[in-house]
Amino acid sequence: MANKGLFANAVAELLPKTDAVNREAAPAYGYGPEAKLAQLAATGTLADSFYATAQQHLAEALEAARGCDPLFVAKAAVYARQAGAMKDMPALLAAYLTVADPDLAVRVFGRVVDTGRMLRSYVQILRSGQVGRTSLGSRPKRLVTLWLERASIRDLMAAATGTSPSLADIVRMVHPKPADAERRAFYGWLIGKPYDTAALPAEIVAFEAWKRDATLPLAPVPFEWLTAHPLTAEQCGELAGRMGWQALRINLNTLARNGAFGVAGVTETVAGRLAIPVSGVLPYQLLVALRSVGEGVPLAVQAALETALEASLAKVPQVAGNVVVCPDVSGSMSSPATGIRKGASSTVRCIDVAALIAAAMLRTNRHARVLPFEVGVVDVALDPNARLAVNAAKLAAVGGGGTNVSAPLALLNSERAAVDLVVIVSDNQSWVDARGSGATATMQEWERLKRRDPSAKLVCVDIQPHGTTQAAGRADILNVGGFSDAVFETVARFAEGQTRDWVKMVNDTEV
Repeated sequence: MANKGLFANAVAELLPKTDAVNREAAPAYGYGPEAKLAQLAATGTLADSFYATAQQHLAEALEAARGCDPLFVAKAAVYARQAGAMKDMPALLAAYLTVADPDLAVRVFGRVVDTGRMLRSYVQILRSGQVGRTSLGSRPKRLVTLWLERASIRDLMAAATGTSPSLADIVRMVHPKPADAERRAFYGWLIGKPYDTAALPAEIVAFEAWKRDATLPLAPVPFEWLTAHPLTAEQCGELAGRMGWQALRINLNTLARNGAFGVAGVTETVAGRLAIPVSGVLPYQLLVALRSVGEGVPLAVQAALETALEASLAKVPQVAGNVVVCPDVSGSMSSPATGIRKGASSTVRCIDVAALIAAAMLRTNRHARVLPFEVGVVDVALDPNARLAVNAAKLAAVGGGGTNVSAPLALLNSERAAVDLVVIVSDNQSWVDARGSGATATMQEWERLKRRDPSAKLVCVDIQPHGTTQAAGRADILNVGGFSDAVFETVARFAEGQTRDWVKMVNDTEV
C-alpha cells in the first residue's frame, strides 16, 4: 500500500505557498490591490481596531487605491456607498479621485455625496491633506457649491446638523450664490450674518419662536436641533412619533432618559413603528439597536426590535446540501465591528457579527452545522427554531482564546463528514496553526476535505479586512468581506456555481 504521508506531502507541495504575513506575523496569502481595495471599500474602517490604528487603516486604503486604475477606484467608491451603505470609505475614495483623476471625481461625486453628512466628510477629508491636497481646489469647490444649490431647504436643514466642518463652515468656504431671498436669508441665519427675517423658511421662523417660548408647538426642524434644548417628557414623546425610523432606532435611550416612555401611548407607538423596518435596514443595524438599549427602554420596544430583526433576514437564502457555518469566537473578535472611536464605538463586536451571520444561516438552513472556533472547535448547542437574537447571544458569549481558522476543517476531516459548503466567518488573523513554509494549514485541511468531497465549496467571510486571507482564492474558494445583506446573496450565488466576488461586484458597478 502506498505511503499516505508521502503522497499527502506531495499534494501539499502543489498548493500555493504563502506570500504574506497577517497581523499576527503568521503566514498568509496577500490580496492584490483590486481585491484589497474592494474589501476595504465594502467593509473597511477608518477607526482604530484590534490589530491596527486608524492611521494604518487610512494608509492601507490609500495604498490600495494607488495600486488600482482610477476607474476601479471610482466604481469601488460608488459600490461602497450605494450597495454597502458605507460612509467614510466612499468619501475618502471620492476625495482621492480629485487628485488621481479629476474627471472621474466629477462623475462619482453625486453618487457618493448624497447627504449632508457625506458632504461634510468629503470636505473634511479634502482639507486634511491625507489625499494630497489641503484645500478644496476649484473643481471640488464647484461640486460642493452645486450640491448646495441643488439641495432643498429641508436637505440643507438636515445638513446643518453636525460639525467638523459644519454646514456653516462649508458655506463660508465656497460662498454659494443664493438663488432667491429665502435661501439668502437661510445662509445669513446659518453663518450669523444679517438676514431678512420675513424671508426665512417657515420652519426656522417656528424654531426661533419656539426657542423664545418653549410652550409653543415643536418646530418642524431636525430633531437634533430640538434635543439640544431642554424638552419635557411629552415633547420627547411627540418627537418619537415624528423622527425617522433610523433616528428612532438610534435614540431609544435618549427617549427613555427624558421620560418619553412614561407618556401614555408612546411605548405602543414606538413599538409599532420599529416592528416594521423601512426598506434598506440591515440586520446589523438592528443588532446594534438591541445591544444598545438601556434598562429604561420598555420590553415591548425591545421585542419590536427583535421582530424587525427576524423580518430583516427574509433575504437570507436557503442553500442546498450539507452546510457548515464556522464563526470565529477568539479573543481578537471582541473588538468593535466598526472600529474604536472615542466616545462613539459601536457596542456590536466582530464576534457579534459572526454570531449573527451564523445564527441567520441556521435560521434559514435548519440542518446546518455551526462550529464556533478559537484554538479549537467549541461545543455550543444551538436551537434552529430559537429566536435569532438568542442563538447569536449564545455564540457571542463564548469569546476568548487564540485564532485557528483551520480548526473546524480539521474536525470535519477527522469525522470524514460529508460537506457541500463551508462558511468561515472570521477576522482571518490565524496564528495558532501557523506553518513555517508552504501552504497555510487552512489550505491543507481544505485540500484534504476536497479529496473526499470534490464538489465542496469554501467561503471565507472577513469581517474586518486587513489585506490577507488563510485560503487563496480559486474556483472552489471565495473570499468576501463584510456583514451586509450582500454577504448572504454572495454566498448563495457561489453555492449555486455563480462566482461573483467583491472585485466582480465592484467592476459591475456603473459610473
